[in-house]
Amino acid sequence: MQTELSNALGVEHAVFGFTPFPAVAAAITRAGGFGVLGAVRYTAPGELARDLDWMEQHTDGLPYGLDVVMPATKVEGVTEADVEAMIPPEHRRYVEEVLAKYDVPPLPAGEASGWRITGWMEQVARTQLDVAFDYPIKLLANALGSPPADVIERAHAHGVRVAALAGSPRHARHHKAAGIDIVVAQGYEAGGHTGEIATMVLTPEVVAAVDPLPVLAAGGIGTGEQIAAGLALGAQGVWLGSIWLTTEEADLHSRRLTAKLLAAGPGDTVRSRALTGKPARQLRTAWTDAWDDPEGPGALPMPLQGLLVAEANSRIQRHEVEPLLGTPVGQIVGRMTSERSVRAVFDDLTRGFERAVDRIDRIAGRA
Repeated sequence: MQTELSNALGVEHAVFGFTPFPAVAAAITRAGGFGVLGAVRYTAPGELARDLDWMEQHTDGLPYGLDVVMPATKVEGVTEADVEAMIPPEHRRYVEEVLAKYDVPPLPAGEASGWRITGWMEQVARTQLDVAFDYPIKLLANALGSPPADVIERAHAHGVRVAALAGSPRHARHHKAAGIDIVVAQGYEAGGHTGEIATMVLTPEVVAAVDPLPVLAAGGIGTGEQIAAGLALGAQGVWLGSIWLTTEEADLHSRRLTAKLLAAGPGDTVRSRALTGKPARQLRTAWTDAWDDPEGPGALPMPLQGLLVAEANSRIQRHEVEPLLGTPVGQIVGRMTSERSVRAVFDDLTRGFERAVDRIDRIAGRA
């Protein structure tokens, strides 16, 4: 599974694996892919430095990257407290009503709620980059599109390629104009924030829109046959995220959540604004149903929704309240039926890729 891009980056397989878990990212790199560590949960520079130190010790000198969440533009002078004050009281009441309906206990005394929007704020992302550029990362990916121009320039000055996710050809052309090096064409099937165009349609459209820039196909990909299809559509690699959630190296901190993922089918996900205020594909739960209920107040826009539900999500996860327990995940979840090592996943990907290539060779009369 080699392409011009994978050869340029010095990786065996053109498989880019996004994950919030350092152990998974390192295992992807060691297996011959390109591990990309998600940075959004790191709100303190020391935490990111600690895990990048660990990555350095466990990647055998092979390449890896970092994924940040950074808006292309920022609003000056607005603090998290200012944003918090914009949340309507009726939305706060609704959160408490849903939690009470499912008897969700509060957090233990002294335990702070987990992830908020902090990791989405530009000043936090910039402190992450201050740390990251002290390490030999080979790729900087941005989940919110093109990062600010000075960040692209800074990455290039460090010899780091910059990638950006796109859900439409229009987004992709904007990335090319901004100086992005790699465009990730993320289809509707993907976990997390997505647009409304399916991967099979989106990938060749983006390839044509940004030629000659390399494109990675993303969304609903979790088999070697699908990797072959992505390359056949013109991509120079694939970007996989959901498939790693049930690997042995992943650390979801919840056996119940892992069990839900293993039992879910491709129809058990939904694009909902419940998590952040933007449409994000995730497991369908009583929590997503509550926010999509036309009789409810509806989700707030980003970043208000993320602030509103941060503590509630921490309570749900802390106490593993099964009806409400979920996570961002793509439609490939139906293929995630057992816990396997990252290496075992790669073995399946390479075998599937070989089967697909052999099949096409036979069809074309070359075998």
